[in-house]
Parts: sequence; C-alpha cells; structure tokens
Amino acid sequence: MAENDIQQNPAVQPGSDPSQQRFGVQRVYIKDVSFEAPDTPDVFRRQYNPQVNFSINNRSNQIEDGIYEVVLRLTADVKQDDKTVFLVEIEQAGIFEIRGVEGEQLEQVLTITCPNVLFPYGREAIDALVTRGSFPALLLAPINFENIYLQAKQQQQAQQAQAAGQSSQQTGESPSQEGEPDAH
Repeated sequence: MAENDIQQNPAVQPGSDPSQQRFGVQRVYIKDVSFEAPDTPDVFRRQYNPQVNFSINNRSNQIEDGIYEVVLRLTADVKQDDKTVFLVEIEQAGIFEIRGVEGEQLEQVLTITCPNVLFPYGREAIDALVTRGSFPALLLAPINFENIYLQAKQQQQAQQAQAAGQSSQQTGESPSQEGEPDAH
C-alpha cells in the first residue's frame, strides 16, 4: 500500500528516493496590498447589495537552488449599480524549499501545493481589509488549486493541438490525410 501512496503523491517522482525530497515553508508574507473604496461615504447611505468579481492567479520564480518564491494574487472587485464599492487586491507570497522534485511534479508543487498554503493567509488579509473599511466581511470560499491546474493543462493541450492543426494546414497538409494537397 505504501508503494501506491508514494506514486499518487504529486510531489514524489516515480523511481525517486522519497528521503531525498524536501518541502518546507520558510516564510509567508504580504508582498503587496491595495484597498480602494472610491464611493465612500455615499455607499454607506444606500442599501448594500453588491456583485463580487473575484480573480486569482499565481506566479513563481526560483530564488536559488531549491528555493522558490510563490506569489498568489487575489483580487476582489465589488460593485453595486455599476459603481465600484471597493476594490481589494493582495499579493500573498511565500518562500518555499523544494528539493528532489523536478519537471511536472515541481510544476504541480508550485501551482497546487504552495497556493494551498498561501490562500488561507490571503483570504484572511482580504477579510481584515474589508472589515477595516467598514464593510461586511468578505469570506472567500476555499479554492481547489488542483482543479485549476488540471483545467489549465487541458486548455494548453487544446491550444497546442489547434496550433498544430493550423500549421499543417498552412504547409498544405491535411491533418487527416498526410502528404495529400489540401482540396481548397
């Protein structure tokens, strides 16, 4: 059973020695933060019925061998009647030690595992900023970073397949009938 557990863990590469792998959180910090409430104080005099638009993205860069910075950018744009009630944006970052993991498994750790560590901190920071702005709490739902990663991979594969189909058409080859001229 333990052998199967190792192969299912995205941070463990098949055939690698798990004792040589290392994952650690060195630091979690706010890299950038912004809160704007352009329609105050008028917004406090109206009934509060907001529309929330939320976006998230992340990036990572290698600082040194085995040390990575991962930045999770969270943006909540809250509007009412096409006016911005408030806009809150935070870059929640962390420094992670990741050793003995390479290729697609490293990509998965950087885009799934690290954001899973950072998100609760960013979520709490957004809620604190919103309540300090005198608005009702903005409680963000948990996010499935694995699902986001898989959807992005599928989209990337579809784009690559489409690009491959277009390049074969440009060279006069039909993807289904290689070597025959295009009948257009």
